[in-house]
Amino acid sequence: MAIVNMVMAVVIMAATLGGKLGAAQVHHVVGGDRGWDLSSDVASWSSGRSFRVGDKIWFAYAAAQESIAEVNSPEEYESCDVSNPIRMYMDGIDGIPLDGEGIRYFVSGKEESCKNGLKLHVEVMPFGNPEPEKPRVAVAAAAPTTPSGSARLYGSSVLLLVGLWLCHMAI
Repeated sequence: MAIVNMVMAVVIMAATLGGKLGAAQVHHVVGGDRGWDLSSDVASWSSGRSFRVGDKIWFAYAAAQESIAEVNSPEEYESCDVSNPIRMYMDGIDGIPLDGEGIRYFVSGKEESCKNGLKLHVEVMPFGNPEPEKPRVAVAAAAPTTPSGSARLYGSSVLLLVGLWLCHMAI
């Protein structure tokens, strides 16, 4: 739980200090409160969720026990083949900008975890909102974290205060 609070603090601070798309950028914490973990049921977490160009996904996990590979193809994704990844993530808190349309594939760097369902494919849609979708959860001073693991960020001064509060709570 503490690592997810820390991720949310990093998300808020990053958006406050350097968000390029101030208006509609959404930050998704993969797996919600449990983060990138077998117990989080990443497949259920991602179902029905919309990912758009300009959004960012955040992976929170125990770096000593886990890593994440972004793989090239649906075949590598299905077979949990991390022999030729696009990129490996091993920091424990990784923010990945969704900067182009298309499908991206992420799998656990541990074959056993991947085969047990710790993998995520993300279909990134164009920026904007051409069709109605499920409401996205907003982060406000009264609600610094969201159970859904997503946040729409507005107003840099409120975000700075919330980010500082979350950092304080994580210590």
